[in-house]
Amino acid sequence: MEQNCKKCNEAFIGSYCNTCGLPAKLKRIDKHYVSHEIFHLFHLEKGFFYTVQEMLIRPGESVREFIGENRSRLMKPLAFLILTALIFTLTAYLTHADKFINDQFNILNKISKVYAAIINWLVIHHNYGNLVSGFFTALSCRFFLYRKKNYNFYEIIIMTCFIIGITTLFLSVGNLFFGITKSQVMNSIVSIVALVYTTWAIRQFYFNGAKKVGSYFKAFFAYVFGQLLMHVFFIAVGIIADLIIKLFQH
Repeated sequence: MEQNCKKCNEAFIGSYCNTCGLPAKLKRIDKHYVSHEIFHLFHLEKGFFYTVQEMLIRPGESVREFIGENRSRLMKPLAFLILTALIFTLTAYLTHADKFINDQFNILNKISKVYAAIINWLVIHHNYGNLVSGFFTALSCRFFLYRKKNYNFYEIIIMTCFIIGITTLFLSVGNLFFGITKSQVMNSIVSIVALVYTTWAIRQFYFNGAKKVGSYFKAFFAYVFGQLLMHVFFIAVGIIADLIIKLFQH
């Protein structure tokens, strides 16, 4: 009996559809399928470890190649960002660094309870927090650095996804150190390393080959301004929300 493709309704010739390539019969999902998918996620080309290696050695060059030359070598940016966020969440949970992080936000309550709740939620849901942070960083880079290269906003988002993914791994290492030493010192050191890396990566993306020291300051300012812009935005939202809540309570 002739079987037609469920996607394009063409008749199968052999094991695959000649039009769209859909298999005539899908294999059942079992342990072999799952293990293959996990291995495929971490394999060398287009995999997690290869992307981390490239982003640590030559971040700006790698992102430029992904945008303008070859998109098959690196892991997809959103998938990379989500995976690194999961690693951060797992390390924070296993080392109880999440409790330390949550305790820090008690200070933010003095500014605005809603603001503290928003930032706390973004840290707990690190994948969404990374996307928000990346958006504001890209907005700042677009405003301050876009004249250097003709990148559109979405291409800059791609850059921030890769860079923030790496800084998230740095913070995950900080979680591990916190779990071992129970000291906040290493967390602070790792945060500084993440800031230095971000500055270097943005600078390499925009100013590759430039020898001027000022390019580092421009990259640093673009990133810091983006983070300040994010917090100012949420502080404003938090204060307005607090006033509305108080108004309705009365």
